[in-house]
Amino acid sequence: MDPRQTRGYRNRNPGNIDHLPSNRWQGLADPPIEAPPAGGGRPRFARFVSHEYGIRALAALLTTYQDRHGLRTIRGIVARWAPGSENDTEAYIAAVARRMDRHPRAMLDLHTHADLRPLVEAIIHHEIGGNPYDRGTIDAGLRLMGVTAQGRAAVVRSDTVRAAAGTAAAGVAATAVVQPMAEAAAQAAPALAALHGLAPWLAALIVIGVAGWFIWQRLRRPA
Repeated sequence: MDPRQTRGYRNRNPGNIDHLPSNRWQGLADPPIEAPPAGGGRPRFARFVSHEYGIRALAALLTTYQDRHGLRTIRGIVARWAPGSENDTEAYIAAVARRMDRHPRAMLDLHTHADLRPLVEAIIHHEIGGNPYDRGTIDAGLRLMGVTAQGRAAVVRSDTVRAAAGTAAAGVAATAVVQPMAEAAAQAAPALAALHGLAPWLAALIVIGVAGWFIWQRLRRPA
């Protein structure tokens, strides 16, 4: 089958991520869930406004597996993504490892383009029977996650997720990755310049308050 004829492609959701109202993905379409399939069955999968946002959601979910659950191998990640209750998990693991040209137990770092991109591509290929996207489209989706070809992402922000991919039964609970204290301090630097000459204890209280305000503002932003 042409992958462009699949539900995943039509939904701009090539990872076949289930829709749950509690999921707050960036780029969800309106309505956020697919229409009932023409051939019968229940509506199940999320819809996105663009393929890039669907790819971003796939990358975010995979990165959650590493950051929240400590899964760093193809075997560990795919076993959670596609558990045996719904899938031939061993065949899925073997297909992804073969397409990535990696051993199933090889360690991955999904904050790097070199590991995240081929894993995303392999899962897309398995989910929708091929990869209809050019390199630029996939890279654009990864850039929405903060991952570029230039190297390791310093910060990868993930949506709050309460469901695994459409092929997975287990839920996950991923929280947004907050901005590092270093960035908050850099943003606050102009305001802190005026503290020179104050009593040390008073300056420390002001520094803590300003840094906390910047972090709170970052957490209020949508994922």
